Amino acid sequence: MKNLKANPLLTFFSAIIMLLGLAGFSSNQVHAEESDTLRVGMEANYPPYNWTQQDDSNGAVKIDGESLYANGYDVQMAKKIAAGLGKKNVVVAKTQWDGLLPSLTSGKIDMIIAGMSPTPERRQAIDFTNAYYTSNIIMVVNSKGKYANATSLADFNGAKITGQLGTFHYDAINQIQGAIKEPAMKDFSAMRVSLESKTIDGYVSEKPEGISVSGANPNLKMIEFKNGQGFHLDTSETQSAIGLRKGDPNLEKVNEILATVPENERDQMMTDAVHNQPKPATEGNWFINIWQQYGSMLLRGTGMTVFISLIGTIVGFFIGLLVGIVRTIPLAKTRGKRWLTRVANFLASVYIEVFRGTPMIVQAAVFYYGAAQMFGLNLDRTVAALVVVSINTGAYLSEIIRSGIISTDEGQFEAASALGMNHFQRMRKIILPQAVRNSLPSVANEFIVNIKDTSVLSIISVSELFFTGSTIAGQNFQFFHTYLTITFIYLVLTFTITRIFRFIEKKLNGPKDYNLMANQEQVTSNSREVKN
Repeated sequence: MKNLKANPLLTFFSAIIMLLGLAGFSSNQVHAEESDTLRVGMEANYPPYNWTQQDDSNGAVKIDGESLYANGYDVQMAKKIAAGLGKKNVVVAKTQWDGLLPSLTSGKIDMIIAGMSPTPERRQAIDFTNAYYTSNIIMVVNSKGKYANATSLADFNGAKITGQLGTFHYDAINQIQGAIKEPAMKDFSAMRVSLESKTIDGYVSEKPEGISVSGANPNLKMIEFKNGQGFHLDTSETQSAIGLRKGDPNLEKVNEILATVPENERDQMMTDAVHNQPKPATEGNWFINIWQQYGSMLLRGTGMTVFISLIGTIVGFFIGLLVGIVRTIPLAKTRGKRWLTRVANFLASVYIEVFRGTPMIVQAAVFYYGAAQMFGLNLDRTVAALVVVSINTGAYLSEIIRSGIISTDEGQFEAASALGMNHFQRMRKIILPQAVRNSLPSVANEFIVNIKDTSVLSIISVSELFFTGSTIAGQNFQFFHTYLTITFIYLVLTFTITRIFRFIEKKLNGPKDYNLMANQEQVTSNSREVKN
């Protein structure tokens, strides 16, 4: 048997594919083995129903894949459900609201306990248990604003009102005559920021959330309507129920468990949740307070952002290098090789067009949830993020490297061919060293773009810096201060990376007076020869 010389690029990508496959396999294996664990999906950012905290105080449970904990009314109810089902542990899969349904249907979680209402539209996709909490619908407004003394829906004529995307709260705005229905927002943190900045006049919410936010932030106020003066909603829209996959055999068992929890106990659980939710520090410097209270979370989020951006840029560079080389291979004389070259060029072009022509946020959602639903590949969300960022970066860098290759002087190709070099020898020894060095500024720029664009990975709930900042803002209700803090961190990261790459470029370019020094040495040498 002949000994084949290993191709470094082929070995590199084979290793990446193997690692991803193992990650997906191990994730499925772990999920199958954890039969004693109930995996519950929730935002962990909607107090008092659910929130994120840094320890296990007050009965908090572990958040999957993080050194953080979740607590709240939903968490305590999940613990009761787990005990009734004979499960020893509860693990929370911290997931954005619009990712809860695909997480459940793809098998990443066992159930949704997130204050979700069993609307007819949702019942078409998943099953619901009986209600585990019933609440009143209220309005949250600015405590010093025009609508602070409103008592009925009629008082909001001309007001700019919004609600959370994908909820009946947003649809309920249609009942307010004369109200300006602003675009729906993805979470309550965004609505609270908009309300404080007075870009909206109010948002529709539920009474527990209204009590929570008005108690923590004196700038916001809850408007509770009397009978006949507020929203007219179906009973199912004011109830919260547990979401299960279609045909889940545990549906009846969960209903039996819920039936054993009396109404007064449920009310006490909500009262305890309001009391136990994290309280922001209000005295002293706000910047110092945020770092003292949430510094470890910010550092973890920053570390995840740098990790994904760095690995994604490095792997993306090698992908771009490979695709750039493939797209510059000259057509061979033989028919078979010419056909293979055209097919490879076509596939590379399709890859570039697809990943440069679609947003990374869409790519992340399709890959993470689609791989689980279509192929049963339950990838870890960090692995999925690395794959998406790497492939997306490779699509952009491939064109940059290709332009660097084709811009090389034609005479260098001709000289290399005259020496008997084939295409890959010309690439490796002459063209690529120049193309790579010339593309370094673009690689640095792509690295900086990746640091900022990792924020879109919140769609698959990767706890990078922006997602962490949103979580903190949802706990401390200091939205402007929190987002200003993460802005400062992003600025430090991009400024530092820019200076590092400029230093590298300077070293690669060598001294500016290189040719002048060489000429001076030659003149000196010639002078000595003349004297001799």
